[in-house]
Amino acid sequence: MSTNVAEVLENAPDELKQRGLTETFFYDNKIVRNFGIATILWGVIGMLIGVIIAFQLANPNVNMGSQYTTFGRVRPLHTNAVIFAFVGNAIFMGVYYSLQRLCKTRMYSDLLSKIHFWGWQLIIVSAVITLPLGMTTSKEYAELEWPIDIAITLIWVVFGWNMFGTIARRREKHMYVAIWFYIATFLTVAVLHIVNSYEMPVSFLKSYSGYAGVQDALVQWWYGHNAVAFFLTTPYLGLMYYFLPKAANRPVYSYRLSIIHFWSLIFIYIWAGPHHLLYTALPDWAQSLGVAFSVMLIAPSWGGMINGLLTLRGAWDKVRENPILKFMVVAITAYGMATFEGPMLSLKNVNAIAHFTDWIVAHVHVGALGWNGFLTFAMLYWLFPRLYKTELFSKKMANAHFWLGTLGILFYAIPMYWAGFTQGLMWKQFTAEGTLQYSNFLETVLQIVPMYYLRGIGGVLYLSGVLLMVYNLYKTAKSGNLVANERTEAPAVIKAESSNASHWHAWIEKRPMQMAIWATVAIMIGGLVEFIPAFVIKSNVPTIASVKPYTSLELQGRDLYIKEGCVNCHTQMVRPFRSETERYGEYSKAGEFVYDHNFLWGSKRTGPDLHRVGGKYPNSWHYHHMMDPTSMSPGSIMPPYPWLFEQEIDMGSTQDKLKTLKTLGVPYEEEYIANANEELMTQAKEVSAQLAKEGIEVAPKKEIVALIAYLQRLGTDIKVKAEE
Repeated sequence: MSTNVAEVLENAPDELKQRGLTETFFYDNKIVRNFGIATILWGVIGMLIGVIIAFQLANPNVNMGSQYTTFGRVRPLHTNAVIFAFVGNAIFMGVYYSLQRLCKTRMYSDLLSKIHFWGWQLIIVSAVITLPLGMTTSKEYAELEWPIDIAITLIWVVFGWNMFGTIARRREKHMYVAIWFYIATFLTVAVLHIVNSYEMPVSFLKSYSGYAGVQDALVQWWYGHNAVAFFLTTPYLGLMYYFLPKAANRPVYSYRLSIIHFWSLIFIYIWAGPHHLLYTALPDWAQSLGVAFSVMLIAPSWGGMINGLLTLRGAWDKVRENPILKFMVVAITAYGMATFEGPMLSLKNVNAIAHFTDWIVAHVHVGALGWNGFLTFAMLYWLFPRLYKTELFSKKMANAHFWLGTLGILFYAIPMYWAGFTQGLMWKQFTAEGTLQYSNFLETVLQIVPMYYLRGIGGVLYLSGVLLMVYNLYKTAKSGNLVANERTEAPAVIKAESSNASHWHAWIEKRPMQMAIWATVAIMIGGLVEFIPAFVIKSNVPTIASVKPYTSLELQGRDLYIKEGCVNCHTQMVRPFRSETERYGEYSKAGEFVYDHNFLWGSKRTGPDLHRVGGKYPNSWHYHHMMDPTSMSPGSIMPPYPWLFEQEIDMGSTQDKLKTLKTLGVPYEEEYIANANEELMTQAKEVSAQLAKEGIEVAPKKEIVALIAYLQRLGTDIKVKAEE
């Protein structure tokens, strides 16, 4: 056990004051308040959008008939809003408050703080504008286009500059454990963002990934998994190590456990990304690495949970009385549950049932709503009275919020678990005669619609609690006055004397550059071990001679598929299970995706897999299905897309798209690029003529024609010999 540095040296010793050896300075509370207000604002918006899309899956009419409000376009807006707007602002709120007090100094630069705040809000606003317009890369949690990616990089550098500048001029030479996690978060998120955002611009707000197919999938889920690890987990662990002891007025349970927790977590986490791609076309060795390190993650993750919960030993009477501690206990428990379930879901026998189902949605939201949401609420309830030098307006309201939020999580997660189990089992069920019992995918969807309604009700309960918090914090702020610059005193240099001062790790705790270097080494090893073979050894992605680049019309159709967010509901990855090959066709091969910039394997099947949909239905079926899905699939929860029949293909972008892909290695001939639109119109007229034979008149330039051409191409490049 150790002394909590956040509790030690809150005030300089009297003898130092008397001898004039202390310095007076001011903490910047205004920036903390600003990030707090942004956290609340974007939290309400992000969760409201979440409630809307929950009901969109239960009833397609909630899509509201507009191309800007469909589930496919709005779902990434929800994830970006809750992850980068709500959680992101909460991270900065907590870091700016705690870092100043742990370092006993004001933030390095007020100007950098302001640039960071307003720059981050502008990035969020840009996401709010571009994503509903269909300007997206389609890469999960990284949908924002290249100019916004550059802006994120610049603002992240500003944050790091401000953070490391503050650490460099700290009065407290010992770096408390929370700061370790802040440093690892900054460095790893920077690496993740830069590597995954390697893309080639076509035009303003349009680009193609610099990676293709299998390699793009590996990089994306290395990023996607570790965005959860190093944006939703490590910074919150740092915040837990500061705010939990402060709220409980107890020292952290174990200093040694915090060391083990930190280093093992950041080293192991980075390897686990491939567990999102089990049974896909990713090489087996990479899948196995992901599984092995995912299972190992249980130990450091639970080490952090145990360290948090045992910090409250002897303080359980306070937990019953204090709503802030209640939120924290449930948050840490949810973290423990999610970090146990994650490794279990990475086991291949479990993943075979759970992947692509709502089970994963339930798992993710236990972490998001419980861990991130509840710890954020606890911080807000703890901070606002201190920022405004007053008491919390209503403890009863805070308790009511706690129970509404807890019920909301239960109403959300339990139906989604039920839906996930139902989907996984129905998809694999065979009759006694050996045929699929539920050959029509829609049967499995209709079975779980009631669960979608219950999930929506859970979201309403959770959001209701948040709105109660908004009122409570507003009244709290009104009853006091913001202390924008909080006066404090501390010795010029503080040498903390604690029980861990002689520990070997104390050496690195006083040296931020060495801490940063070793943390970078720890997180780089796993990525390099996975990436180097995947990119250097050609046998990892064997080529298939019959696989050719998309035609200009098919490419335009593919970009429409991305624009409409179809990948949010449909996968393009047939796994090597009999249940999938019976339903969809031959399992997917790595070589089929070599020209796919970006990859579109998907992560959730709300609708059926589409990798072998080419040639399965006539053109007229796709035409009617996009105009009115229920006309082809009675009871479908897919919304209609009438604008595709009115809007024309953006032919002005065709050549630029082909040139960009050629730069990335797609073998388009110069002559083909020069005649791209003529080739496009030739194929478009063929599709239009085929539709005319079926009694449908549609102009060749309409977007629906390009989308049909793309769908009819899917999975047709390889020919599987029929059994004799």
